[in-house]
Amino acid sequence: MWPVSAWLADNIPSWLLLLGLCALVAGGAVLVQMFARRRFPALTDDAHNDVTRFAFTVIAFLYAFLSGFMINAMWGQVSGADGRVATEGSTAMQQATSLTVFDQPDGDRIRQSLLEYVRAAEAEWPLAARGQTHPPTDEALQRLYATYREVQPRSETQQKFLVVSLNNLDRMSAERTERLTIARTDTGPPWSLWAVNFVTSAMVLSCAIIYGGKKSAAHYTMVAFLGVLIACVLFLMVVLSHPYIGEIATSPEPLREVVAFLSPSSS
Repeated sequence: MWPVSAWLADNIPSWLLLLGLCALVAGGAVLVQMFARRRFPALTDDAHNDVTRFAFTVIAFLYAFLSGFMINAMWGQVSGADGRVATEGSTAMQQATSLTVFDQPDGDRIRQSLLEYVRAAEAEWPLAARGQTHPPTDEALQRLYATYREVQPRSETQQKFLVVSLNNLDRMSAERTERLTIARTDTGPPWSLWAVNFVTSAMVLSCAIIYGGKKSAAHYTMVAFLGVLIACVLFLMVVLSHPYIGEIATSPEPLREVVAFLSPSSS
């Protein structure tokens, strides 16, 4: 089952998601503040401000630390996914650039099989991100293995390059398997992290709302700004929760570069 964060990142444009979260969190906080000031007029006094300031300082520090930790961890997942697909693409590009070592008939067969595989891997990308399988990619990979095994090296150089190519092919296959496994088992951050973020966010806004501000306009502005800040943190958590989904997620661009290099029009 797809988590809500994955659906939001995949179906809503990032700019719209950010605006929606800002309007929801900041607008909701201001509405709660309006209700609180009318329902509890004593909040405008400054008798409790010393305690509120102390509590706000501690809670804000805790919120900043936890939010920074979670966002940094999520960004690390995206960076790791970028590294895996970069390795996959660079290895495929190395395979493509070494084709001239083999005899032309063998090189042409390998080029065609490699192009079919990389195209299939690119087409597989959005399906794998949603936990779906793409059998044509597995079939193309098996055909590519078979094509390399059919090569009969005619020199020591070809023999060495064939061994290196098969090793690189194993590496490509391993990187793809790891990418697919992570994409298909990705459920985003556990509910405990979301709960901690929501609780600390609510505590920060609560301290700001009950603060005894004499000037209502400045008080409302402060609460609205805090709401926008918390909305931005939530936005980053949503878009970074899934390394293969959304506009900030890892893209198959390295594979596209290999396709462009191997395509007949670029030869």
